[in-house]
Amino acid sequence: MSHPSPEQLQIFLDVATEAVLAAGVILQDYWGHLEGIEEKGRPGDLVTKADKAAEAAILQVLRRHVPDHPILAEESGQLDNTASEYLWAIDPLDGTTNYAHQYPVAAVSVGLLIEGVPQVGAIFDPFRQELFRAATGLGATRDRRPIQVSKTAELSKSLLVSGFAYDRRETSDNNYAEFCHLTHLTQGVRRSGSAALDLAYVACGRFDGYWERGLSPWDMAAGIVLVREAGGQVTAYDQSPVVIPSGRILATNQQIHSALSNELLQVSAASAARSDNNVLSQDASHPS
Repeated sequence: MSHPSPEQLQIFLDVATEAVLAAGVILQDYWGHLEGIEEKGRPGDLVTKADKAAEAAILQVLRRHVPDHPILAEESGQLDNTASEYLWAIDPLDGTTNYAHQYPVAAVSVGLLIEGVPQVGAIFDPFRQELFRAATGLGATRDRRPIQVSKTAELSKSLLVSGFAYDRRETSDNNYAEFCHLTHLTQGVRRSGSAALDLAYVACGRFDGYWERGLSPWDMAAGIVLVREAGGQVTAYDQSPVVIPSGRILATNQQIHSALSNELLQVSAASAARSDNNVLSQDASHPS
């Protein structure tokens, strides 16, 4: 795997920062008088003129500074050279449903993967004017000041956050059981509607842990770097290395990582057992 120098990573981080701030200005401009809200094929999966305009601003910045790097954009798909070791994963408006309803919880997220590994990330919240930045080996910051994950060591004293995928209406693998189960074991589970902010908040200690399924690379690339550089841990649900195309992620302050992983696996096993029992019951009621 390539190992860019700290100087190169700093340059890429500055590019990502310029991109999220440019998109943030556009989201502020559209706020409160948004028109042209559409669904992208699945109920609840929205896209707006603000998404498209913010994405155009990000693309303009990236093409000016790194014209030979390919880009994976939420609204445009993958653009340019697919053989490069670099891939920018961008979400111009993470939290579109919130934004469309004028609920001010949304962010711009720009991450850089190098040979498939997130190495640079910038997330900007245009409502709170908070800028989160990180790059491998360079630490994580909020508004240019260092941040670190929480020190909460017990699941019972933790505050968690999660979310529900757009296909939650069509699949039983929808995170509802996990959400309810962990609500009873912790001080609370929140659902913000923005995966990028969820990860940023784990990085700065506002949340102790986060898990979700059904995510896309642009939802989590930047946030993964933030959590790791702030001293946290990011894996798959079972603590194996996170596989970005799987859409599943577990991110914590490290302290509660094993405990949260174990609870998620228990719920998954129980759900699978119930599903098997339902199949057996149906078979018994319909003998051949």
